[in-house]
Amino acid sequence: MSGPDAGRVTVRVPATSANLGPAFDCAGLALTHHDVLDFALVPDGLTVEIDGAGAGELPTDESHLVVRAFRAASAELGWTPSGLHLSARNAIPQGRGMGSSAAAVVAGVLAAWSLCPDVDTVDGDAVLRLTTELEGHPDNVAACLLGGLTLSWTGERGVGADSLPVHDDVQPIVLVPDATLSTEVARGLLPDVVPHADAAFNAGRSALLVHALTSGTRLLEATEDRLHQRQRTAAMPASLALVDRLRAAGHAAVISGAGPSVLVLARRGADELGEVQAVTRAAIEGWTVLPLDVDPTGARVDRPVGEVSSR
Repeated sequence: MSGPDAGRVTVRVPATSANLGPAFDCAGLALTHHDVLDFALVPDGLTVEIDGAGAGELPTDESHLVVRAFRAASAELGWTPSGLHLSARNAIPQGRGMGSSAAAVVAGVLAAWSLCPDVDTVDGDAVLRLTTELEGHPDNVAACLLGGLTLSWTGERGVGADSLPVHDDVQPIVLVPDATLSTEVARGLLPDVVPHADAAFNAGRSALLVHALTSGTRLLEATEDRLHQRQRTAAMPASLALVDRLRAAGHAAVISGAGPSVLVLARRGADELGEVQAVTRAAIEGWTVLPLDVDPTGARVDRPVGEVSSR
């Protein structure tokens, strides 16, 4: 880059919901709820400004997750920026199972790649690998990067992900509680070994899930799970109780990521939003209902003089 705005980019990253019921640690959905972060290279020092979700709670020093991701990507690129000003406008709730940490990691890594003077284009494969290393698993970062319904995997050849379009009839509705839950606590409740029958059940439902989301059919059956949701009831009993009530009423409800938010994969035009709101109000107080859409494009990097896709 060159010119007066060569040291500035804006990164827009979507919220995500992972697992989607049976597809534990391998499926994610990008949602139309975004954090927008402005990065500017400055002569020296670090300043961090936060508006919206996390304001007054998140750190504003080198320990901020976006800054840590930015530094990690800069180090990988062999680049040491002189100083950084970060301004974050956050909409994604923190600690609610909507991918706030994945969004932070993706934003920091994409910004470093885009601002590095020795790099002409963003290497999507390298970004997916690094964000997965920083996040610990690929499901949320893949959805955040690529948009749509993403399937991700790790193996001897590294990490990979593909994005599929979601049928227009599918409308995500996220039910967000006031309470938070750390991913580490939620994962700590999972058993080390599961019955073969349960593993086979979830494998079948995961395959059906792809068909359901791309065709807009069989959403209730496709979101059945035996591996991870019920096992974490002790950490979020209200969330599991709400999932049970919604599913009993015919709605494809699951725990969003590690929770405690609940995701409903509703059918657009079937008045499910009103029904979901009614069930939620009857079951529990203090929850926010977010009717959203699927974000088909994922993270975006905008420059003051144009726009460059993160892919």
